[in-house]
Amino acid sequence: MTVSLPSPTSPSQTEQHTQSVSSTSSDVFPKRVTGGSALLDSLLRHGVEYIFGYPGGAILPIYDDLYKVEATGSIKHILVRHEQGAAHAADGYARATGKVGVCFGTSGPGATNLVTGIATAYMDSIPMVIVTGQVPRKMIGTDAFQETDIYGITLPIVKHSYVVRDPADMARIVAEAFHIASTGRPGPVLIDVPKDVAFEEFDYVPVEPGTVKLPGYRPTVKGNPRQINAAIQLIQESRRPLLYVGGGAIASNAHTEIQELAELCQIPVTTTLMGIGAFDEHHPLSLGMLGMHGTAYANFAVTDCDLLICVGARFDDRVTGKLDEFASRAKVIHIDIDPAEVGKNRVPEVPIVGDVRKVLIDLLHRCKQGKVKLNPNQTSEWLNLINRWREEYPLVVPQHPDSISPQEVIVEVAHQAPHAFYTTDVGQHQMWAAQFLKNGPRRWISSAGLGTMGFGLPAAIGAKVAFPDEQVVCISGDASFQMCLQELGTAAQYGIGVKTIIVNNGWQGMVRQWQQAFHGERYSCSNMEVGMPDIELLAQAYGIKGIIVTKREQLQDAIAQMLAHNGPVILDVHVTKDENCYPMVAPGKSNAQMIGLPKQPPKANIEAVYCSHCGTKNASNHNFCSECGTKL
Repeated sequence: MTVSLPSPTSPSQTEQHTQSVSSTSSDVFPKRVTGGSALLDSLLRHGVEYIFGYPGGAILPIYDDLYKVEATGSIKHILVRHEQGAAHAADGYARATGKVGVCFGTSGPGATNLVTGIATAYMDSIPMVIVTGQVPRKMIGTDAFQETDIYGITLPIVKHSYVVRDPADMARIVAEAFHIASTGRPGPVLIDVPKDVAFEEFDYVPVEPGTVKLPGYRPTVKGNPRQINAAIQLIQESRRPLLYVGGGAIASNAHTEIQELAELCQIPVTTTLMGIGAFDEHHPLSLGMLGMHGTAYANFAVTDCDLLICVGARFDDRVTGKLDEFASRAKVIHIDIDPAEVGKNRVPEVPIVGDVRKVLIDLLHRCKQGKVKLNPNQTSEWLNLINRWREEYPLVVPQHPDSISPQEVIVEVAHQAPHAFYTTDVGQHQMWAAQFLKNGPRRWISSAGLGTMGFGLPAAIGAKVAFPDEQVVCISGDASFQMCLQELGTAAQYGIGVKTIIVNNGWQGMVRQWQQAFHGERYSCSNMEVGMPDIELLAQAYGIKGIIVTKREQLQDAIAQMLAHNGPVILDVHVTKDENCYPMVAPGKSNAQMIGLPKQPPKANIEAVYCSHCGTKNASNHNFCSECGTKL
């Protein structure tokens, strides 16, 4: 995803300056400011309200200028307890808002501490601008104190990078960084600022948002009309179509268009982990998530479909299972803004490069022109079969007599906070949350591509900072929680009322499950019980509320108490220790071969008719739905 742009240190940089900037504020006369002041003014002009960061020697000149800017109330800095928390918080802010998240870190270890968060954002295509301090220009390359080549270190995990060699370039670089981060396929952009550049005064002329033009960087946003017509033709011919929706649909805000297409053509919809929220999971056409821990009916559907419409997804290995058996009977339409993803893992019959939402708007417009005849009943047998799978292989919430199942925790918090923003860490709890929460667009925030433990709490802080009046709940595990628990100090300092639920089974849960299933029950280094902190005492140490739940009868009231509390809360729920997350597609197996289900999938013997409008099961001799009256 790295964009081919001229290196910021190349000799041609000055020559390209006039091409890069098409206009500046004509009514602003040059004035003497420092490089740090120019950076902050440029951030303000790009609508930045919050910066998540941690100061240090090389970035102190910028923080000195930030001190003056914060005094005006125009920008707010959130002091995290670790730079990784800064990157994750900026990431959570970006996912929740759709805006560019911004974080600061100093040189050396401060910059390298940001790397995991940068890689997390890169893998999930999240727009971020990362500003790092650097040693003075004349000391670069001398192994100076706290010097690292963060530009070089992060090259594989950013969309683009800059080293600011001249403060006069600062405004242009910031404008370019925001443009690159937020357009095309979104991603993180790094700006490395040497200490003397931040100190140096120069004649500053602002560069306004949207005024940069980058030669060679023109993302395709409009789909090819011929390819869109070819896609419509395949939809017309299909009897078993399936919409496979990924994070690109969230990034382009295409949820309305996806629902319109699904309803118009009566196409069932399954989402990736990144695509959760792009389609209403209460809708009768929703199949939930597919893939390694997806629903059985979604995985059966993708195995048996004759047309797979991939919308903003990338055929990730956790989705496809055994790739050559993934949708092997289907023709493929692939819609994505990144041409590098189209055909990378699966060659489509109809590739469409463009912004997902714009392509779908065009496709729907062509369908509605009257020239295309769509038969909404042509998928009725397919929907009946899927509904039978749904009935025979539902997601199960176990009820153990002597312990709380993890699924019960997820279902109860979903019941009490159905419209909350949910962040997760990584592991079994993440998969149960993906299975049982019913999220709206941008209200599901989870590390998918990189699978970063410790992501949940700082990401929740970022989301809560963005939406202080909304409920923000972090679903974590006892192992993941300890990765970034120091960010409780950030929540305490600023009164950021995130609610963290620890689904505590005393293990690195997913590691234990794999060790049980594939490593002969040799549980090497995966038990976390010894050394697990007392959550009530830990919370008390940070000055926040902690609650322990060990019995089922405590769960409902504890969650209600957590949600009602005005401030951050940690709820530690002790759950069944050896619960496994099912269904599960074993490594190297096809999606139809799931552990935790009967070995043979159900036969396509349709004995009932399911309503295409509300999903109600009707007797086969009925002509109208008994629930809503729709013609069957």
